[in-house]
Amino acid sequence: MRLFIGIDLSDDVKRGAAVAAETLRAELSRVAPRTVLRWVNASNLHITLWFLGEVDEQRTESITTALAPPFTTRSFDLGIAGTGVFPGSGAPRAMWLGIREGAPSLVAIHAELTPRLARVGFEPEARPYSPHLTIARFKDVRRADVAPVRRLLAHMSPDAGACRIDAVTLFRSRPSSKGSEYQQLLRVPLQ
Repeated sequence: MRLFIGIDLSDDVKRGAAVAAETLRAELSRVAPRTVLRWVNASNLHITLWFLGEVDEQRTESITTALAPPFTTRSFDLGIAGTGVFPGSGAPRAMWLGIREGAPSLVAIHAELTPRLARVGFEPEARPYSPHLTIARFKDVRRADVAPVRRLLAHMSPDAGACRIDAVTLFRSRPSSKGSEYQQLLRVPLQ
C-alpha cells in the first residue's frame, strides 16, 4: 500500500486553499494559457511530512508501531499564505501555498519522525525539510511560460487562513481514475 505521513487541515483552511487555487488558476490562464496543471482536490489538501511510498503489510505494522507514541511537539496554530513553485529554478513541477505560521513546529515534528522511521528502515532525504501545501502539479509548461509563471506567483500572496494542529496522521493513498483517495490509518496526538 502507498503511505505518507502528514498534517490534516481543517475544512475552513481547505476551503480557503481551494479559493486561493481558483484565483491562481484564473491568473495563470491569463499569463500562461498553454500551461497545463493537475490541481489537488480540496478534500485531499494536507501538509506532507514524509512520503513513505509503497509499503507491504508487515512493514506497515512496524511503521504504525514506530509512530504510535505521542509526539513531544506541542499543538500549534498553522497559517497558510503566499505561493511559489518547486524547484526554485528551471521548469516548475509543483505549485504550493506557503506556511506563514507554524513552520518551526512542522520542522520539529519532521525531526521527531527521523529516528522513528530510521528504526524501520527509512533514510531521511538529503535536502532539508521545507514545509508547504502543494495545490497543483505542472503537467506541461512551455519554456517561454516559465518566467511569466514565476513572476506572477512572486507577486501573489493568497491567504488560506489558519487552524489548530493537534495530531500527526499516517495516510494511505489509493489511486483512482478521479484522483487519489486518502484514508487515515493512524492519528498520533501532539502534546
